[in-house]
Amino acid sequence: MTMKHWIAALTLAIASTASFTASASAENNSWERIEQQAKGQTVYFNAWGGNQEINAYLRWASRELQRDYGVTLKHVKVADIAETVNRLLAEKTAGKDSGGSVDMVWINGENFKSMKENDLLYGPFVSTLPNWEIVDKSLPVEEDFTEPTDGLEAPWGVGQLVFIHDQKTLANPPRSFAELLDLAKAFPGRISYPKPPEFHGTSFLKAALLELTGSPEALYLPVDEVDFDTVTAPLWRYLDQLHQVAWREGAQFPSGSAETIQLLDDGELLVAIAFNPNAAKAAVASGKLAPSARAFAFDQGALSNIHFMAIPYNANAKAGAMVAINFLMSEKAQLRKADTQVWGDPPVVKLPDTAEVSRFNTQPEPHPSWQTALERAWLKRYGQ
Repeated sequence: MTMKHWIAALTLAIASTASFTASASAENNSWERIEQQAKGQTVYFNAWGGNQEINAYLRWASRELQRDYGVTLKHVKVADIAETVNRLLAEKTAGKDSGGSVDMVWINGENFKSMKENDLLYGPFVSTLPNWEIVDKSLPVEEDFTEPTDGLEAPWGVGQLVFIHDQKTLANPPRSFAELLDLAKAFPGRISYPKPPEFHGTSFLKAALLELTGSPEALYLPVDEVDFDTVTAPLWRYLDQLHQVAWREGAQFPSGSAETIQLLDDGELLVAIAFNPNAAKAAVASGKLAPSARAFAFDQGALSNIHFMAIPYNANAKAGAMVAINFLMSEKAQLRKADTQVWGDPPVVKLPDTAEVSRFNTQPEPHPSWQTALERAWLKRYGQ
């Protein structure tokens, strides 16, 4: 290489380094500006409020955010996030495109798809978050019930449909939905599931259908592209049999996961249901179940998904919401969330090898359109 070429190469290298440094500096300055804008903001976080441990965790997060970033996180407890989606739709219809009542939402599945299709989401913003860098990309964090996230929602935790039994009363839990029916027939009145459209109840339907149908691949297509009646016929035949021997003869169903755990502890049910692989450990830690309680999944794997956080398009405190989401994705917040003494929700970021994380083999969620279709069909057949 001649001196002239060497000088040219060196000049190019210096220019490239300067460009990278300037780019990195711009990114840091951009996030610093967001943190500055967030100070003093109140973030109204619409999230499910049906679990005391989760509610306590969010109170802790609010204290951390207030102390370190000057952001106030207000947990707006909702029974079903679809209520929030409907409110946002109403605000958009009314032309309220700024100063909205919701700054942040806990969503996935059908609710995300609905918000995305109706242009109710702010972003893409996820790649802007510093803690996106530590997210475990081996998890399906860029797809939500087969729907691409497109940077419009940030991953928060891993959900898995699991069952819980007490080893002292049920030493050998069922390994499939077929065996669950056999157990129900052997012990009438001791098996049930939450009433759809409650989330855990609908998840039970989806998982059962994936095992029972002869066409499981159909569940990963939009429901209007398949023969719904043919695909779901085995599910209804199964439930007809199960309800005859179920808790309260299928005339009544538990209201949700919490009630099934209470009924398991009371001895009324042999099996409880949850959407957290650490649910049994967390229930034992909080005194809701005996130390002999254990979580298990069927051989086909546990119905699994990622749950996310998003920002509505008309949020009043977008900067505050981004700071809150980034914090909730931090190693500190994810470690605490994964602690079964606190919540037990599996992390979405790479944690130290010393961190205890329990997960079962995964079974992907069906296309989001199946959720509403199954709920409507169930209510038509069995709803009281």
